[in-house]
Amino acid sequence: MKPITKEFAMELLKEDADRIMMLIRNQNNSLCISQCKAFEEVVDTQMYGFSRQMTYAVRLGIISSKEGHQMLSDLEKELNRLYTEVYEVTQDKNESGKEV
Repeated sequence: MKPITKEFAMELLKEDADRIMMLIRNQNNSLCISQCKAFEEVVDTQMYGFSRQMTYAVRLGIISSKEGHQMLSDLEKELNRLYTEVYEVTQDKNESGKEV
């Protein structure tokens, strides 16, 4: 078992952030995202859990508040990018359906 060091804790936090980022980036089914709330609920749960980990790490002094906010912000930006992309695809489909 590895000793709990700041570096080890940061490594674990980054692994969790990467796992959530992959979950977001690997979602290619815009129809599922726009019509099915399961993906949104899974991501919301993951993001909430990660934010709690960040709060705990900040309180322990493992990570600065600024670093924690940046990690969360990066994930939120990626999620917003995905939702924007889904919205645009959905709009394009709706507009092309009107033209037919």
